[in-house]
Amino acid sequence: MFVLRAKARLSDASADHALYGLAGDAVPAAADGAQPAWTRADVGAATLVHLYPAAGQPRALWLAPATDPAPAGPALSTALWLWSEVRSGVATLSAPVAQAFVPQMLNYESVGGVNFQKGCYPGQEVVARSQFRGTLKRRAYVAHATTDVDIAAGAEVFAAADPTQPCGTVVQAARAPGGGVDAIVSLQTSAAQQPLQVGTAPAVPLTLEPLPYPLLEDI
Repeated sequence: MFVLRAKARLSDASADHALYGLAGDAVPAAADGAQPAWTRADVGAATLVHLYPAAGQPRALWLAPATDPAPAGPALSTALWLWSEVRSGVATLSAPVAQAFVPQMLNYESVGGVNFQKGCYPGQEVVARSQFRGTLKRRAYVAHATTDVDIAAGAEVFAAADPTQPCGTVVQAARAPGGGVDAIVSLQTSAAQQPLQVGTAPAVPLTLEPLPYPLLEDI
């Protein structure tokens, strides 16, 4: 939709480029230390984009020509990378939760995911109303469940005291290396201080953890 009024053409360049995720020591080795999230740097023919850290470890994306060698450092498992995505607190939407949120319900305005100084975009009126009229009642939280059962995106979150009415939604989840499942949940702010659970039969207790970034206060 954004190409409609721009003098641009899109083409699939997947076969021409390789995309890698970097974490921990691989990031400073590539770009002289951790930088603010979304900072872009050119490293030879490659492009590096810094991401929000996870569990205190810096992270970045590395985009390079497909013929270039992979970045130096030990390989990171896909499962560990997906867990780091959750622990960063910056949600990536998938099909089960598409079109279920406005940006502020995922804290996007606090992590550079939406900019209120840059022109128009689809859904602007609803998003701006949430921002400037203070009507937002949901926020994203990082949570942990001590369970051997996988938690799926789109699963409903309930206050333990009221298992009949959902108060939130699982946005993204991944197995934690230390056991259990970590998740990003979009939750009614009024329920954030209550005991929580995913589902009802059986219920999986959920514990909220501190966000890895500060929320903007002007909302």
